[in-house]
Amino acid sequence: MSANHVPETFGCLVFNDKVMRERLPEDAYSALKNTIQIGKKLAPDLADIIAGAMKDWAVENGCTHYSHWFQPMTGVTAEKHDSFIEPDGADSVIMEFSGKALVKGEPDASSFPSGGLRATFEARGYTAWDPTSYAFIKNETLCIPTVFYSYGGEALDQKTPLLRSMEAINRQALRVLRLFGDEETRFVHTNVGPEQEYFLIDKQLYNSREDLILTGRTLFGAKPPRGQEMDDHYFGSIRPRVIAFMKELDEELWKHGIYAKTRHNEAAPAQHEMAPVYTTTNLATDGNQLTMELMKKVAEKHDLACLLHEKPFAGVNGSGKHNNWSLSTNTGVNLLDPGNSPMENAQFLLFLTAVIKAVDEHQDLLRISVAGAGNDHRLGAAEAPPAVVSIFLGTELTEILESIENDTEYESKEAIQMKVGVHVLPRFPKDNSDRNRTSPLAFTGNKFEFRMLGSAASISSPNVMLNTGVADALMQFADELEAATDFHATLHDLVKREFHLHKRIIFNGNGYDDAWIAEATKQRGLLNLVSTPEALPYFTHPKNLELFAKHKVFTSAEMFSRCEIMQENYCKVLIIEARTMLDMAQKQIFPAVTAYIKSLSETVQAARAIDKTLCPAEADLVGRLSALSAELYARIGELKVVLEKANDQAGAEAKSKFIRTDVVPVMRALRAAADELETLTAKSYWPYPTYSDMLFYV
Repeated sequence: MSANHVPETFGCLVFNDKVMRERLPEDAYSALKNTIQIGKKLAPDLADIIAGAMKDWAVENGCTHYSHWFQPMTGVTAEKHDSFIEPDGADSVIMEFSGKALVKGEPDASSFPSGGLRATFEARGYTAWDPTSYAFIKNETLCIPTVFYSYGGEALDQKTPLLRSMEAINRQALRVLRLFGDEETRFVHTNVGPEQEYFLIDKQLYNSREDLILTGRTLFGAKPPRGQEMDDHYFGSIRPRVIAFMKELDEELWKHGIYAKTRHNEAAPAQHEMAPVYTTTNLATDGNQLTMELMKKVAEKHDLACLLHEKPFAGVNGSGKHNNWSLSTNTGVNLLDPGNSPMENAQFLLFLTAVIKAVDEHQDLLRISVAGAGNDHRLGAAEAPPAVVSIFLGTELTEILESIENDTEYESKEAIQMKVGVHVLPRFPKDNSDRNRTSPLAFTGNKFEFRMLGSAASISSPNVMLNTGVADALMQFADELEAATDFHATLHDLVKREFHLHKRIIFNGNGYDDAWIAEATKQRGLLNLVSTPEALPYFTHPKNLELFAKHKVFTSAEMFSRCEIMQENYCKVLIIEARTMLDMAQKQIFPAVTAYIKSLSETVQAARAIDKTLCPAEADLVGRLSALSAELYARIGELKVVLEKANDQAGAEAKSKFIRTDVVPVMRALRAAADELETLTAKSYWPYPTYSDMLFYV
């Protein structure tokens, strides 16, 4: 695709606003816009008109099928394809698509995770069209974004609670804006720009690793002679094979209406990042799911494998996903933009205070939203924020809030200039906030960057938590301000009080410092939920059940089911990893090392038949390899025993905690023995590609 063709091909596979305006009658287009923007119900006859236009457009673009595209609790998307054909009664067919087929579908609900909401014999589930997200074409199939729910109406997907949370924050934000005299804003929406990190390795090497194929990460692998110590890969020159992949990926993303903007090498060798332009959270969530799918698809075409696991390689940086979150009105006003005078911007300070309050009161929910077996490898390492949730505001905003808290006058430091260091360059005004890469949630000028997400995760859950928590804070603020006799005095007192109550969550220092973790937990009373099994039980605490019920985001039944699904997923992931380790250790590593020991032993035996003093190094190596092989064999036996015990645990919560405390340490011990054997075994004998092979030869 040439640069000149980018504007005309952008969104060519999307039934977007431009296409709808061109193809729909004016009344149908206006009604659909009202449905999208304010949730007004769409009449059935208009649904038929929209479905017909959508079908005609899709057929013109080569589609023969349509699919309700949804996001169940599996972590990936799902789709069932139906053709447009209908018998015409004369031994031939016509292409038809009704409003009924557009609006509703019926996949098998019992075949998806439900956390006990659906039994196998209770199979009925439904998909319902989400008109706020554009339909698009993938693999010559019209994909219609939908929600997924059970026969009883319970949400079984990632999208339904996200839409509910967006409605909740819209309701409460509008109440606050009206108090500030804003009568023009019709709706408020959250925007997100998810930065996506990933690894690219040679497909042939990927196919040689059972662990990568079955689990997405390397379960064995000795540290290579060189890792990321030289800091030369980050923003470095992109290799030709990778840039070819990136070029085609951008083209595919642009065709699907995804605003792919930035591409670069990340910190670890073979690691890269793609960042899009911000868009409405619902669209951004759909777009990120599609992005991950396209990354894998395009990589295949270049004989590469795209790894989205949070920690595919030990000893180098894992991959995260930064969720840049902001609040905007339909008129284009960013409610988290402090403007030119942050001290005078009372509206901005109130919304900022709402976020501070929400994060402090719901740190457990934010931690749960990024929980998972894969992300447990990252959080707290020197590559990702710690498991302790905190907010970075920067010095200036913190001092502004402290001046309000202490009723002291704040002297603005906006006049301070930041020198670039070369006299021929211009002098740039100092920004209101620096960028803290160690902070879980950093304010970066006009948005919050939530940095705890793992690369493979859906961004839905973190945004559900942020939206609902902030909606609750805004609701409390609106209740108080609507009842106030002196609005400005009450506003001042509210910001002062809430900052004082919740300032413990603000930390502008180094999140990697052990001293911070001690301060956070012992002095500030913040939670430090270092693993998924520790975090998940907090989801169904009474305060959280009350929060989500109040804002109609989750029912209690949905929350208990999701907690169970997440616990079961953790168990399944670790058990699959443990079984894969056993398979590789028993069938690949142990036989390979045994063969090498045999070869060395025969060499020693042959040499010493001539002279008993020959081959002392080889004999010593045989001894070391034999000892490590015995340890490997013993660890294999231990892992088998603890896996059997894991299966005996009653309930998902107990099982997840047992796996964390009893199974994971044995897995680590087994890996340690295998990785040391790798460093001593001749490369020609080692059964699969090493870290050096995979990280440095793309």
